[in-house]
Amino acid sequence: MRPSPTGDTAPHPAEGLPPSLPDDSAAVLELAGKAAAEYVAALADEPAAPRRQHEDDWQYALARFAGPLPGQGMGAAAAVRELAEHALPQAVRSSGPRYFHFVTGGTTPAALGADWLAATIDQNAAAWVCSPLAAHLETVALGWLKELFGLPPEWGAVTTTGGTMANFTGLAAARRWWARRHGVDVDVQGLAGLPPMPVFGSGFAHASIAKSLGMLGLGRSALRRITADTTGRLDLDALRTALTELDGAPAVLVATAGEPDAGRFDPVAELADLAAEFDVWLHVDGAFGLFAALDARTAHLVEGVERAHSVTVDGHKWLNVPFDTGFSFVRDPALLGSVFTNQAAYLVDVDDPHINYANLGPDNSRRARGLAVWATLAAYGRDGYRQLVSRHLAVATGFGERVRQDPELELLAPVVLNAVCFRVRPSGVPESELDALNRRLAEQLLLDGRVHLGATTFDGRAALRPVFANWRTSPEDAGLILEVLRELLAREGAA
Repeated sequence: MRPSPTGDTAPHPAEGLPPSLPDDSAAVLELAGKAAAEYVAALADEPAAPRRQHEDDWQYALARFAGPLPGQGMGAAAAVRELAEHALPQAVRSSGPRYFHFVTGGTTPAALGADWLAATIDQNAAAWVCSPLAAHLETVALGWLKELFGLPPEWGAVTTTGGTMANFTGLAAARRWWARRHGVDVDVQGLAGLPPMPVFGSGFAHASIAKSLGMLGLGRSALRRITADTTGRLDLDALRTALTELDGAPAVLVATAGEPDAGRFDPVAELADLAAEFDVWLHVDGAFGLFAALDARTAHLVEGVERAHSVTVDGHKWLNVPFDTGFSFVRDPALLGSVFTNQAAYLVDVDDPHINYANLGPDNSRRARGLAVWATLAAYGRDGYRQLVSRHLAVATGFGERVRQDPELELLAPVVLNAVCFRVRPSGVPESELDALNRRLAEQLLLDGRVHLGATTFDGRAALRPVFANWRTSPEDAGLILEVLRELLAREGAA
């Protein structure tokens, strides 16, 4: 019985409740499973994206999903069938072997299956009490990743929504360390009264570093890029001078392990030396480049990473787990708790002995991403990922050599890892027209759809930059880029 507005008790009017939603989960899952299986089976043969004549064609293709909110719904099966029949054909095949844009991996079969299970059980991985299963699998997976990358087992670690929040997490720990050196608890007192936090990096530093600094209240302009040339390479001598001028004041160094244009690296070991000499924080953004540790030919590129103070990696890049997954590793685990712990009567006590990941990262509500990470590492192990990295290094090296030998192409940077930066340079086209030509070709590639790769500007020149990170990608898939480019270039000549 519940009290009435007058204080009397009255029966709950259950008979007045609307009916519950129908539970047709089994039928809907069968329908979705069939559509998903067909989609995945076709990835090996389908183009990377639907073919378009104009950019506006996307709006026409997707218009059927718009309109006013329906008053009476079509039902679960009909809604899922609508997506299966009309939405999936419009999807960019970013999990396929010919998607070379944005350093995007695919999803291994083990990760895909586990992610389905994660959606099925729908756990909140915020705390042990929410889901002991999710917390345990995330802990095991993070430990395995530390083994994979050669990071010390005692470091703190947390799964994030991707590289940006991984960088945010590591830099938040750096901010706390820096403020404490000034005698301030920044997470309680804020930034008032503190000087600007010095942050030094090269021209390779990812945009998410500046974005994270802005979100942390330090300002995007806090990042000071110290470059030796127009390609963004770090000037170590100038950096030493800048650190010397601080006269012992705390600062943060940002090392980029694999920048997205050409896969280049800052000198991690030398930066670790400087961090130790000047007693400053070293943050390593290893979104995809940290996987260089898995191959003997590239392991030297990340030597010294174990001497950093914070390190980040993306899972949805070379690990090939679903979007969105990232990882932040911090040498001093206590710093994460100091920054991110939640305190409220209804939340888990801060002294709870169990691992509570909402107290180690920015998100309180957390999807159980650990299932997919655990599953892919358990399925393929260290050797499987070594083979994956080795395969992609061979694909990138072979593709770069084909570019180098083609008289109508120009390799703009050495192939260091799995990214190849090049441009089209046909004979008879003046230098002044090459940027416009390459930008047009980049746009036409995306509309053509057979391959999907991005454009960039490298050393002041418009360029193309495929990155090979999908577990399905073969040399033949990479070669298709050049075939399509030749066709598009021929059309340019005909026009």
